[in-house]
Amino acid sequence: MSPATPDPKSGGAALELLVHGVGGATAADMLDDPRTVRVTGDRTAAMHRRRDDVDAEDHPERYADRPVPEAYCWSNLTSGNGTRALWLLLLPFMVANLAHWMRPATEGHAGLVRLYGVLVRLVALSLTVLLTAAACEVALDLTAWQCAGSGPCAGQRSWLGFLSAERAGWWSQPGRRLALAALVPTALVGLLWYLSNRTWSAYEAQRPPTGYETDPATPDAPAPGTPAAEAPAAPATTAAPVAPVDTEAADSEAPTELRPALGRPGFWYGRRLVARLRAAHTAAGFLTVAAALSGAAAGHDQRALADSAREAIGWTVQSGIGVLAAVVLWVVCRRGRSEHRLDLRIERAVVSWLPATALLLLALTAVHTAWARPGWRSSGTLPGDTVFGVLTLVQGGLVVALGVVALLLHRPRRHPRTALYGLGGPAVAMLACALGGVMSGGVAQRVADWLDGPGTPGTGDGLITGPPVLLSWQASVIPVLLLLLLIPSALLVARTVLAARRLRPVVDADYGTEDPDRLRTGQIAASRARAGLTDAAPVLVGVVSGATLLLGAASVAGAWASDNVPGRAFDGAHPAIASAATAAQALGSWMIGFGFLLFVTWGRRAYKDASARRTIGILWDVGTFWPRAAHPFAPPCYAERAVPDLTWRMSSWTRQTGGRLVISGHSQGSVLAAAAVWQLPPATRGRVALLTYGSPLERLYGRWFPAYFGPASLRDLHRTVHCWSNLYRSTDPIGGPVRVPAEGDRPAVDRDELLDPVAYGRTRRHPLPEPILGHSDYQADPAFADARSALLDRLPPALPRQRDDEPQLPDIPRQETAPRQAPLP
Repeated sequence: MSPATPDPKSGGAALELLVHGVGGATAADMLDDPRTVRVTGDRTAAMHRRRDDVDAEDHPERYADRPVPEAYCWSNLTSGNGTRALWLLLLPFMVANLAHWMRPATEGHAGLVRLYGVLVRLVALSLTVLLTAAACEVALDLTAWQCAGSGPCAGQRSWLGFLSAERAGWWSQPGRRLALAALVPTALVGLLWYLSNRTWSAYEAQRPPTGYETDPATPDAPAPGTPAAEAPAAPATTAAPVAPVDTEAADSEAPTELRPALGRPGFWYGRRLVARLRAAHTAAGFLTVAAALSGAAAGHDQRALADSAREAIGWTVQSGIGVLAAVVLWVVCRRGRSEHRLDLRIERAVVSWLPATALLLLALTAVHTAWARPGWRSSGTLPGDTVFGVLTLVQGGLVVALGVVALLLHRPRRHPRTALYGLGGPAVAMLACALGGVMSGGVAQRVADWLDGPGTPGTGDGLITGPPVLLSWQASVIPVLLLLLLIPSALLVARTVLAARRLRPVVDADYGTEDPDRLRTGQIAASRARAGLTDAAPVLVGVVSGATLLLGAASVAGAWASDNVPGRAFDGAHPAIASAATAAQALGSWMIGFGFLLFVTWGRRAYKDASARRTIGILWDVGTFWPRAAHPFAPPCYAERAVPDLTWRMSSWTRQTGGRLVISGHSQGSVLAAAAVWQLPPATRGRVALLTYGSPLERLYGRWFPAYFGPASLRDLHRTVHCWSNLYRSTDPIGGPVRVPAEGDRPAVDRDELLDPVAYGRTRRHPLPEPILGHSDYQADPAFADARSALLDRLPPALPRQRDDEPQLPDIPRQETAPRQAPLP
């Protein structure tokens, strides 16, 4: 991304703060100079300048006709090293977290808003239980129970020899094999806890500006109809209170004013909620392992005559699991986010004692399961394999309930641009459950195939019984789902071709060419038509989610009705039907395993390949913008570091210099820029202009996250910031207009649509063919410099520079990435 051409009129000190978009960019690229200096920040995220501009504030005469360019590089927050590529395995958690933020915009309805948040958090909790159950299926059922209990299977694998039932060793008893295998899912839950706690320290622990930076004495005007957060807390200052709009939190005091959601002091500081959810999900994982162990032991003890001591311990363990499970549900449902103030409280009893108690109970369960039971033999599948069917039904019920709540919230304030009529959140929650099922089933299917050798698990001709029947049914519906997707895919292709034909005369009219080139016109029209596919994404997501819900219900019904895999369930039916069922089972098993292996392979490749790592980083740039409000094991929210960084920089620079500032954001950088502007105090916003280009603020965020970037919120941002301009192209598949009209003396935000390419054919100014840029290189268009100049000229002149006797920014560890570290202006 090349820097803008400096040409605004003189108005005193001016700073252009550049924020790059998805995929990242280097400071040298953003500033068009290899000699860059990090002026503040660290290796993860930092502000950079050209070496010649480091002391710009001390020499204002050099910048009378141009702003000082400064680049904020944040790409290392999402794609900095290879280990972050393994976050792909947390994709279901990330998608579930997105569903929380897709709540429809509403006015009032505090109870429904709270219920929506509770349902999403329960869906997220079910995914943690599903992941742990899948690990238990692999380690406890397939390996320790089935393969180690089968002489031929254990005999082919020397590493299982000491567990083999045929050797009659100390570990050969089923309970002891299960207790030892339980270390695998327990370690997985512990690893997730560790990763969440580690990223918590790096992201959620970054406090947003406080004190004079938040300017509590001059509260912002509320956005019309903007609801409060799910969990309002007591405000930092007191004034005439208003009626609370939500009652999720225990905090009963209402906020003094209703700020837009993204402008609330605690929005980018979710430390308290993440700590609560992390404790609850960790405990849920440990309890899932404990339930798998106790279920197996209880099944044997009910058939045999157990001694009184062992029976008493068994009842105690199962009662403890039930009680702690109820506590986990209470913690998850009790409260949501606190946003109206900087909530620094941490509930030590919940955060520390809940997972520790669950782990202690798991250890007691393992001891009870390993108790000597001489007559115990393992056969068939591990008792309790119906958990996958129960989880599928629970997830389906939660998604349906979430859909009903979303429709009730959307109905009073319908807007045609809202994705899926307000059902975006439930649809995405369904996709999260489907992804969790595919990944869990893929692991189980692949491990079963590996252990079973040449046999086919579930058909009775192999060394082991295989995974639960439901997993085979769920794998079998994947080919059916892909066939169903062929219809909307074909329709989209046909729609794109027809749109490209319709756009040909429009392209010729836009460029006013007298001698149109059919090839050139076709290329431009096709680029515009392909860019329009983005607007069809809601339809595709809705079709996939609806089909997944119906096919998931059908798979549960088929598994429970037949109690057999699809290849055996249709024995005796018409040959065509039986062949189709067998083919679907084989193909689905292969595809579900291949999908999981693809995730692992992609992650390994990204660990070594920087370009692949950047591609994966783009996924997280979009998916991890939002704080972890539903699932604590989701990849961390980089905006909880980036937004405070930008807010600190804008507040400190304008306060110290009294100058003008234009924050210039491309693509995802425009979303960060808008969020940072919302966090600024009114006095600072009066000296800040916002320039967005290639921006998904309305096209993506406004449609899918209407409660936070809907029309009312964007209009409020227009009124809040001193001035705002947006640039877009019809060939851009990501960015678009923000659709904020003129209001009073404020012009419309969207400028005229930029032509792409800037020249149709060869001209004296452009003797060589110009490329179709699409989403990139907005600054190469002369309109960019014009828009930036107009914004700077509309800002008030710079104030006299203040003495450097104000509170300073906190110390930031300096790690050299450039020839030298410049002092903070």
